[in-house]
Amino acid sequence: MPHVAEWKKEEVASLKELIASHEVVGMANLLDIPAPQLQKMRRTLKDSAVLKMSRKTFMSLALNGSEKENIEALEGYMEGQPAMIFTNMNPFKLYKILESSKTAAPAKAGSIAPEDIVVPKGDTAFKPGPILGELQKIGIPAKIEKGKIVITSDKTIVAAGESIPRDVASILTRLEIFPLEVGIDLRAAYEDQTVYTSDILTIDDEQTIADIQQAFTRALNLSVNAVIFNELSVPVLLQKAATLSLNLALNAEILTSKTTDLLIAKAYAQMLSLASALEAVDENAIDDELREKLSSTAVNVEETKDNEESEEEEEEDEEEEGDAAAGLGALFG
Repeated sequence: MPHVAEWKKEEVASLKELIASHEVVGMANLLDIPAPQLQKMRRTLKDSAVLKMSRKTFMSLALNGSEKENIEALEGYMEGQPAMIFTNMNPFKLYKILESSKTAAPAKAGSIAPEDIVVPKGDTAFKPGPILGELQKIGIPAKIEKGKIVITSDKTIVAAGESIPRDVASILTRLEIFPLEVGIDLRAAYEDQTVYTSDILTIDDEQTIADIQQAFTRALNLSVNAVIFNELSVPVLLQKAATLSLNLALNAEILTSKTTDLLIAKAYAQMLSLASALEAVDENAIDDELREKLSSTAVNVEETKDNEESEEEEEEDEEEEGDAAAGLGALFG
């Protein structure tokens, strides 16, 4: 049996200890991350997570030797330059922190474009020279205008998923267009026997909040319509019951402390309506007191109508004055 160096045993044992002492274990890819940025990310994670780089064989041995069920599944996500992250924070929060810490990086020949790389229309800092031919050679529409090179229209120079050619990478860097992102790429995270891949860990916060609000509204509507009593539905059900009982009492003309004033107002309105109908047939059918009440009601209605029309006219005048002011501002601005 071949001799195994002591330091290798210690490395595997250290990884197993980190796995055992943390609730969440992530598998990340550190490929193409410059040393300064990696150190900065380490400092960002210092108080909340441990980033550990090691050989693939050591990480595989540690994962397969762990007592945690199903954690060996992380072995399938060793890509590029793998590293392990150990933390007790929620894996979704860990993913969000790592994504937010990524920074823009210049294009590299042979790198895969994560999305369409677009060279925007507009001026450049280049003076007329060989660079014009280089731009045109790779398909960027450019010309000389007022002593400098101008890109005449937006141009998608590399489509998402395509490899970035060397000459394109050089031009993009000179144009200060940095289409790549550099950062710790979390490929998967293990928590409580479950492995969450990066596509699951990617969450749109706004959409998630909107979905939760919609689910809450639908659940409340269901509980109210099904008359299911809980902390949130009871106040709504009581309000609904009060409204229905009041409507029933009014329609059945049942006198209560809540309905009396409403029923009196309703009876008064019906009385005036009947008096008005009788007067239309025979003006002597009603007495002077009733006629005065009808006249007073008609005056109040007319005043209300005049007030509403006056308010509408004032609003129109204000709009016209605003338009006029805007027009004067345009003339003298």
